[in-house]
Amino acid sequence: MKYMLIVGDGMADEKIEALGGKTPLEYVAGANMARVAGGELGRIRTCPTVFSPGSDVAFLTLLGHDPVKCYRGRSPLEAAGEEIALRENEVSFRMNLATIDGPYEGGVMASYNGDGIDGEDAYRLADDLTHNPEFAALMEQAKMSITVTDTFRHIAVVDADDEPFELTPPHDIAGRVIDDYQPKGQKAELMRALQKTAHRILSEHPVNKKRVAEGHMPANAVWFWGAGRATILDSFTEQFGKTGSAVSAVPLVRGIAWLSGLKAPRIPGATGTLDTNYEGKVQAALDALRSGDDFVLLHLEAPDDLSHLGDLEGKVESIRRLDTRMVGPVLGALDASGEDYRVMIMPDHYTLLSTRTHDGTPVPYAIYDSRRPGAPRVFCEDACADKPVLTSGVQLLKRLFEQD
Repeated sequence: MKYMLIVGDGMADEKIEALGGKTPLEYVAGANMARVAGGELGRIRTCPTVFSPGSDVAFLTLLGHDPVKCYRGRSPLEAAGEEIALRENEVSFRMNLATIDGPYEGGVMASYNGDGIDGEDAYRLADDLTHNPEFAALMEQAKMSITVTDTFRHIAVVDADDEPFELTPPHDIAGRVIDDYQPKGQKAELMRALQKTAHRILSEHPVNKKRVAEGHMPANAVWFWGAGRATILDSFTEQFGKTGSAVSAVPLVRGIAWLSGLKAPRIPGATGTLDTNYEGKVQAALDALRSGDDFVLLHLEAPDDLSHLGDLEGKVESIRRLDTRMVGPVLGALDASGEDYRVMIMPDHYTLLSTRTHDGTPVPYAIYDSRRPGAPRVFCEDACADKPVLTSGVQLLKRLFEQD
């Protein structure tokens, strides 16, 4: 028996007038997801109410952990996804490349991800910034190191005591003036200075001048958030008796998987955006099962990304591509294998277009069993609205694995 969990990040939403009073999931009514929904339907609270809803807490739940017991911040999980091991006296942060519209004081968070910057441009901006003498001097004062990637996501690590950091996720302040959301708490003055200095340096960088000439917003700022300390997670295999992998473009998901003892391959061209390498990710997931894994988590970030941008058309298209370019090929390949299988599909949390932020409402899920296929039905929030709410990832995975 093979098992797959397919997650459309943030694809759950409210009903939207522009979609005829339907949610994006309901509007798309994907035929392949409908096939999965012919099986068991249910709901789960992936984000305990003591936390702000987000993928960090949600994916801990989805891989069978209790966030209340193990969560120590988002960034250590992302650091693990970049194979960065934290010492006990260290705190890590996410450092986003972002876009600030207007002067720094009084400026507006125009894009939490630098207008989707990635690849060589993202790497060069962050790498040049860390080697700028003025910025590097502030890093030294803060006892900070920065690991640069080829995405808008970079990892900063500092020596720190137990005083809290008070940092705001940039995707929670889209379209807002940044002044009221500057770093507070430990090292706040230095972190504010780092952000302000980065804005001045990056605004004049040749990469950003080129991007503006090409019609993009400049990635002219950095934003620190998601502070946390080293995290230890229980083994997925010891808990559920299954070996596995996680296929994702997002360091957070790879990090949680790696800390759980799962494999987390990097897929060329997997960006976390609408134009990700769908076929490469599907192939990697199927190859993992063929090579002996029992379980694969297959993740698409794009619905969440586009929700934060307030892009209704893009969110709808991302869900459509999830259905046709991921769920459909997975089902087809598993059918052709001749081996029994079970597939679960779900969002990790709601991400509302109306607010452009996450919401902690329990999410719908569907489980398809190749031995007991049912009549297809639209997979959406309403289809599961009357189902009981599970309260732990252990309950959810035991349903997938048929473990009583």
